[in-house]
Amino acid sequence: MKAFVLTQLKCPLQLEERDGLVPGPGEAVIALQAAALNRRDYWITQGMYPGIQLPIVLGSDGAGVVTHVGEGVPQDLLQRQVIINPGWNWGDREAVHGNAFRILGMPDDGTFAGEVRVPAAYVAAKPEHLSWQEAAALPLAGVTAYRAVFTQGRLQPGERVLISGVGGGVATFALQYALAAGATVVVTSSSAEKIEKAIQLGATAGFDYTVEGWHKQLLAEQEPIDLIIDSAGGDGYANLLDAAAPGGRIVNYGATAGPPKKLDLFKVFWKQLHLAGSTMGSPDDFAGMLAFVSQHKIKPIVDEVFSLADGNEAMERMKHSRQFGKLVIAHQT
Repeated sequence: MKAFVLTQLKCPLQLEERDGLVPGPGEAVIALQAAALNRRDYWITQGMYPGIQLPIVLGSDGAGVVTHVGEGVPQDLLQRQVIINPGWNWGDREAVHGNAFRILGMPDDGTFAGEVRVPAAYVAAKPEHLSWQEAAALPLAGVTAYRAVFTQGRLQPGERVLISGVGGGVATFALQYALAAGATVVVTSSSAEKIEKAIQLGATAGFDYTVEGWHKQLLAEQEPIDLIIDSAGGDGYANLLDAAAPGGRIVNYGATAGPPKKLDLFKVFWKQLHLAGSTMGSPDDFAGMLAFVSQHKIKPIVDEVFSLADGNEAMERMKHSRQFGKLVIAHQT
C-alpha cells in the first residue's frame, strides 16, 4: 500500500510503498476511501505537538471498508462501510479525558495511507447520506464541535450563538450544528469571503475581528450572545466578554492566538458568565454526533479534494488557513 509519511520535521511528507497491514487481536484493518486533514496534522509537521515520534503516518480522519479483522472481532464487521472515531481511551469520566487518551495519527499511524489499523471498538457505520469524502471529513472536527456546542455549551433552541474564526473545520461544523438546533448564529472572520459563505449557510451576520471595536458593532445590531464558541483566545478574548449576554457561556476548544494578557474577572462575575474548555469528545459524544448528523442530514463542507500524491499541497493550504470547511484526500476513485 502507499503511505504518506512524515520522516523529518518542517519538511515535506514522503510517499512510500509499505506492506499491507495485519490486524492484531481486537483490531480491524480498513481500506480507506478518503481521509481528511486537521490543523493537528500541520502542527505535528512543525514540531508543535508533544511526544512526536518519527517516522509517522499522519491523519486522524478516515472512512473506508473493513477488509480484515483480528481475533475477537465479529466477522460480520467485514466489508462494512465505516468511519473511524479518532479519539481513543477517553477514560471513565465524561467530564474530562484521562491520561491515557490519544488521537489516531500520532503516536499510532493514521489515515494518510491506503490502509489503517484501528481497534474495532472505534469504528462506526458510515452515515448513509454522506459520500466517502464527506464521511472522511466528519470525525475529529465533527465531534470537537459537537462537544463544544452541546456537551459543554449546552445550546438550547432559540438561543443566540457567536462562532469565531468561521471557515475552520470545527467552526464550520459548529455553525451547521447550531443552525440545525434552531439557534440564531453570527460569526467572525478576517475574511469577507468566509463571512459571506457563512451567511449563505444560514448565519444572520458576520464581523471582521481585525476591525477595532467589531464587538460594539455586533451589540449595536444584535442582541447579546448566549453562547460563544471560540478557538482563538488572545487579546480578542476581552471582546467576547463584552459580547456575551448576562449568564452567557463561552466555550474554548483552542487558543491559536495564545492566552489573553488580561482577563477582566469583574465582567466574568458581574455578568455571571460561564467559561468552559473543550477538547475532542468521549465515545458518547461521538455517538451523539453521528445521531445528530444523521437526523438532520448534515453534510460536511468539503473545501477541496486532493490525491494522496498531492498531500503536500493540501498541507500547504492548511498552513495558510485558506480553506472554508475541510480539506480531503481521496484514496480511491
